[in-house]
Amino acid sequence: MLHFLAIAHAANVPLTIDDFETIRQRVPVLCDLKPSGRFVTTDLHAVGGIPQVMKILLNAGLLHGDTPTISGETLAQTLVNVPDAPAPNEVIRPIDRPVYAQGHLAILKGNLAPEGAVAKISGVKRPQLEGPARVFESEEECLEAILAGKIQAGDVVVVRYEGPKGGPGMREMLAPTSAIVGAGLGDQVGLITDGRFSGGTYGLVVGHVAPEAAVGGPIALVQEGDRIRIDAHTRSLELLVPAEELAARRARWQPRPPRYTKGILGKYAKLVASSSLGAVTDLNLF
Repeated sequence: MLHFLAIAHAANVPLTIDDFETIRQRVPVLCDLKPSGRFVTTDLHAVGGIPQVMKILLNAGLLHGDTPTISGETLAQTLVNVPDAPAPNEVIRPIDRPVYAQGHLAILKGNLAPEGAVAKISGVKRPQLEGPARVFESEEECLEAILAGKIQAGDVVVVRYEGPKGGPGMREMLAPTSAIVGAGLGDQVGLITDGRFSGGTYGLVVGHVAPEAAVGGPIALVQEGDRIRIDAHTRSLELLVPAEELAARRARWQPRPPRYTKGILGKYAKLVASSSLGAVTDLNLF
């Protein structure tokens, strides 16, 4: 999401975070791959790989065949010798028998993420979770608590001040999510963050929460024990605290001192935009 939004910004292509939700609703998941599926990428390669998946999508009218590619050929020309369908296998499903009827990355919104957040919902056994917030101000602090056995089933872990400005740089939260799975809580604990995740993440995890904590986003107002509801079905992320209480907390909130005030990281933190805009650094330069 970040990369495409940033590329589109650089190329003057109109693309917003909400467009990903529009696309998700009409493009199915065709490959049964780990971490939520059964197979690995070498299995995918053996049955035709990404070109085979692209040919299926092209034939279904889900790709623009006239798009130019780096080879000088159009996308349709590049795929002309790829079979319309692979030999029978369970790694790449046919378009009429997908793994999931809709895409795996959903945009969640709500009072905890007014600009949006990104949830990876494929293979999630528990698409709805409401529980008490366990609040951490950094990835390291969160990981320490998980390894110490302080996170329980039903908790919603909140890792904040790891966004584009707060990190700075929006680190992956792969270590905490891996530790949660290792503790046997992968399907029983939610995790939300203004940081990001890798493709290997599994479970009910929500990243890219925007606005981020460093600029006073609602995630900065969450307190230990607050009830949070994550709902992949309704694509919502809600902090179940009265508006009056949130207003009072906002009046008391003060920004944290930046982690870096010099060098490239200090410059980056000062210039970088919201993750919902691709975390670009030139919005206000000209």
